[in-house]
Amino acid sequence: MKIITHSPAETIRAAEKLGRFLRAGDMIAYKGGLGAGKTTFTRGIAIGMGLGDSVTSPTFALVNEYRGDKLTLYHFDMYRINSEEDLESTGFYDYPFEDNVAAVEWSENIAEFLPDDTIYVTINSVGENDREIIIEDGGRFAAAWD
Repeated sequence: MKIITHSPAETIRAAEKLGRFLRAGDMIAYKGGLGAGKTTFTRGIAIGMGLGDSVTSPTFALVNEYRGDKLTLYHFDMYRINSEEDLESTGFYDYPFEDNVAAVEWSENIAEFLPDDTIYVTINSVGENDREIIIEDGGRFAAAWD
């Protein structure tokens, strides 16, 4: 599925739709360059999940947690992760993913360690505020855009 947005607010609204359909065990892996809008998209997901909009980049923390009554969203930044040892040192394997949702920025760095049913979201900057968002989910979220 491909979506074009023309502002950060539109990107948030698109992600909000996706966030409403997420369930425990979902892993979202982002692809996209620096400044593409991965954190903005995560803000929309959090809103859609009912977690509010206080989402910030986890660049220096490696992971930010947004807790809700039913689900927690773990927001990872894997920019500096270059090996399985690096990944293990983040505590990545200790998170209860089966009971929550995870969003992973710079997922390319840990691609071989992601589950087979990972939802891939590629965000390409195609203008100052324009974004092309490609969601690879096997059609699971098509109803969000009907």
